[in-house]
Amino acid sequence: MKKILIMITMLTMTMVAKAQFEAGTTYVNASLSGLDLSYNGTEEGKFNFGAMAGYFIEDNWLVDVQAGVSHLGKGHRAVITGGVGGRYYVEDNGLFLGVNAKLLLSKGHNDIMPGIEAGYCFFLNDKLTIEPSVYYDQSFRKHSDYSTVGLKVSLGVYF
Repeated sequence: MKKILIMITMLTMTMVAKAQFEAGTTYVNASLSGLDLSYNGTEEGKFNFGAMAGYFIEDNWLVDVQAGVSHLGKGHRAVITGGVGGRYYVEDNGLFLGVNAKLLLSKGHNDIMPGIEAGYCFFLNDKLTIEPSVYYDQSFRKHSDYSTVGLKVSLGVYF
């Protein structure tokens, strides 16, 4: 009985997800990352807050703009980021793959950082999701010190 209920729940989630990834849907999210869950060669721990707004240009294809603020730990300055990206939602099941390019601005450190991301949308209802994802941002300034691998959690809303 338990297996049947899980299967029905998963099927329902898939059907709900399909309606959200159609062309013409608008998407916004707020995300947290860092919290010592990311790592690179120069930072001991950091906290990131980001926001993203996007639009589905085709079924399963999202284009977006991003902005964020980071605190990199003791002795570091705040960092502001802005960028553009895209996501592809695989098979209407909530799994997504993303690419982006960000401009990172900080006093004494500016960088262009292309990145990749993979995550999953857990639907709380037909519009609201929790989206954990793993990301990698490649630094053009100095790969070993500034390229970042991390985990982030986002709260997304589909209109």
